[in-house]
Amino acid sequence: MTVDTGTAPGRRHILLELGFATTLAGDELYGSATITPQMHVPGTERLRTSVLAIWTDTVTGLLAALALGPRVPVTLELDVHLYGPAPGAGEIRAVGRKIKAGRSVFVAEVEWTVDGEPFAFGGGSFMVSPNEELRLPAELSIDMPLSDRLLEVPLAERAGCMRRAPGTAVLPRTDDGLNASRTVNGGLIALAAEEAMLSLAPGSTLSTLGLRYLQPARVGPVVADATLRADIGRATLRDSGNQDRITTLATGRLFPP
Repeated sequence: MTVDTGTAPGRRHILLELGFATTLAGDELYGSATITPQMHVPGTERLRTSVLAIWTDTVTGLLAALALGPRVPVTLELDVHLYGPAPGAGEIRAVGRKIKAGRSVFVAEVEWTVDGEPFAFGGGSFMVSPNEELRLPAELSIDMPLSDRLLEVPLAERAGCMRRAPGTAVLPRTDDGLNASRTVNGGLIALAAEEAMLSLAPGSTLSTLGLRYLQPARVGPVVADATLRADIGRATLRDSGNQDRITTLATGRLFPP
């Protein structure tokens, strides 16, 4: 889902610090960013798959906003698939395209390259928020310029996402980590799912990451509990401040060590 930049004064949205810029050209949305060490999986020199999920959510969410606005789109499903281990440096580029644009459901896909070579693809599906009072800004910004302030610490640290125990990660609800619905951003929920899975296999990275969003995380913290069997990870994410309701189901596959 698109980020909410209306954070408190002095608090830039976490995802803007990833340095991802977008521009619309016809029916396609282009994105670009430079990989930094703060985006790496802990203990590796590989880009987090959750960062690609965040950017996939951004690209497809902006396209959904164009199609479904002024109503607010909410993410139903999000997935990312890598052809091989993620790069650790270089310039990332994305091309996003709509696949289906109905009256209440929207689907888009994204193709990813680094230094001109394809290395991943992903997609997102969205529905119109059932809250009819929610409205996107009258002047929705689709062309996102490169931020003048980038991550200074690892992404999980910046988001306050902590591995509480093997298989468990906790993500707080913070004002600088919300989406346009004022709930926890779906991309950051992907980070929590990834952290829970990788806590069971230190030094590994994910070749795929898929998320099904069942309901918004309104209160927080979000608690992700994961299991790992063979190379398949499964995670259930709950809004611990809202009667432990399940917000998201996630699956992932590990690359071989």
